[in-house]
Parts: sequence; structure tokens; C-alpha cells
Amino acid sequence: MPRLAVLLTLALLAAPPPALAQDCVGRNLIDAMPSETRTRLDQAVGGVPYHRGLLWRATKGDQHITMVGTYHFQDPRHAAMMERLEPDLADAALLLVEAGPEEEAQLSQALTRDPSLTVTTDGPTLPERLTPEEWQVLSEAMAERGTPAVITAKLRPWYVSMMLGISPCMLKGIAKDGQVQGLDHLLVARAEAMDLPVRALEPWDTVFTLFADLTPDEEEDMIRATLPAAGYADDYAVTMTDAYFGADVWTIWEFGRFDAYDKSGLSRAEVDAQMRLAQSKLMDARNASWIAPLTKAAAEAAAQGKGVVAGFGALHLPGEQGVLRLLEKDGWTVERLDG
Repeated sequence: MPRLAVLLTLALLAAPPPALAQDCVGRNLIDAMPSETRTRLDQAVGGVPYHRGLLWRATKGDQHITMVGTYHFQDPRHAAMMERLEPDLADAALLLVEAGPEEEAQLSQALTRDPSLTVTTDGPTLPERLTPEEWQVLSEAMAERGTPAVITAKLRPWYVSMMLGISPCMLKGIAKDGQVQGLDHLLVARAEAMDLPVRALEPWDTVFTLFADLTPDEEEDMIRATLPAAGYADDYAVTMTDAYFGADVWTIWEFGRFDAYDKSGLSRAEVDAQMRLAQSKLMDARNASWIAPLTKAAAEAAAQGKGVVAGFGALHLPGEQGVLRLLEKDGWTVERLDG
């Protein structure tokens, strides 16, 4: 799940809804796949550059960037990665993250001032845009996430789609004591304790520009593509978490595709179109925009005899348009550190 959704959820929730479960208990859906489907999944993942690994270093002359693919929710297993990163943080001139404390504060303030950022103020509501059956399933799924139907009806489709990707049990980890407890925030907290500067890779309002040009049909299909998984959200959460801590990064993405093939009701072509759209909006375009701040920070740090550490969502690492391949094409040498 993109950190954008996590930040929005934290900003919109004053506290976690009391009915939410505290722990994600479920089965691993990848392990439960038929052998033929699992083989196709593995084949889809196998040809993707840098598809495995959470910790990487890119080097160019005397410049170096240590990159960690993050998971945006609380988990005790983050402690091992934080320990591993301690020497890199101690040697760094800067920590780069998707959004730092200042950006999160700006986001929260903007949502307070302008509810229309996530709420449709004119035009048809979601019950009018979806079939009665789809609306029933959606309203129940959002109610499980602490959002009543009267509010869900007016939410913007892209935000609803993001919310459906967060299981009720995971929401507990978003707003515990008013703070996100994922690896990103652990990194920021440690940097602040070390007086290490923290810089954001992108502006605070990035999320509101990503989906501005979607057609109504594309918006509705975003919901349809993600709605089935909401019904077994705890299983999905366990599956994704297991894959992440197994450093099996791109399998997380391709599993979503195969699951949508089976359960979304959309054709394979429609699912593939939705996956391309989501990858383009949520990953590829942002990856490309991050290369300049990453390399600029590394050059500035090298002038001080130091490197930089960057922590961002793990799905931004792999692929032809992933951060690692883009750096490689820019002349950087990339090596995996956790393999």
C-alpha cells in the first residue's frame, strides 16, 4: 500500500475506530495458490529487474546512496532493519523520505481547511455511480474501516480505492498514539534523535495531483479492481507482509494482478489496464521525479565526505522504471546489501 494512503488515513482519523481488530490474523494467499497459478506468478516476477531485496547501495565515484524499501505499518521485525541501518545513518549527511514531518503537517492542515480534497462536492455520489450490489459491498467494506456509508458515498474514488487496500487490522498500526509506526517513521525518529537532517523527496500535495486526469470510468474501475480483496483483507495483509519481510518485493505487485484476474469481475485486459494506470501514477512517474533530489543530495553529501540514506516504499525499487534501474541508467553502480 502506498504511503500516500497511509498519510491521508492518519490525517483524516483522529483516533483508530474502536471496533477495529488489533492484529492481522489470516492465511498466506500466495502459499494457497494452485501450483500452476503460482508458477505463472513466479514467471511474471522473475524477469523484473531488482525484484528481490529491501536494502541497496548505489555508488558513483565518491557518492553513495543507501536505499531501504519500506513497509508503512507497524511490525516488530522493523527492529532488525533499523539496527542494520544504524552505521549508514551515523555516516550520512541526510535522510530522504517520501514525506517528512513538515510535509505531513502541511497535509493534515490542508485536509482540515479543505475537505473537498478527498470529498466530492458536486456531481453524482458513489451509490449513483456503482451498481447496487457494488455499493453494498463497498459500503460494508468501508464501514469495517471506520467510515460510515453516508461519508463513503461522497468520497473521491481514488481515495476509496486506496482505503480498500488497507485492512481494518492494519489501521490500528496507522494511528497508534497518533503516529504512524512504520519503517519510514522509525527512520525519521532515529534521524531526529541523531540531529540528522530529513528531506522529502516530493511535495506534500503530490497525492492530489496523481489522479486529476482520470475519466469517470477509470475512477470507477479503480474501485472495482480493488473491491474484491476488501472482503478478505486480513488474509491480504498477512500475504503482503510475509512477502515484504521475505524481501520478495515485486511478488506483492504481481499477486494483486493475479488476484484481480480471479475475483474482480473485470476482464484480464481491464485488470491489466488498471495495473498499468496504477503503476504509472503511483510509482513510475514518482520514481522518475525522485532521481534528481536523490543524486543532488548524494553530491552534496560527498562534498562533506558522507553519503545519504533514503527510505521509501519497497515497490519503488524494482522494475525497468524503478529507482534502482533509473539510477543504473544514470551511471550508478547498484548492489544489494541484504542478499
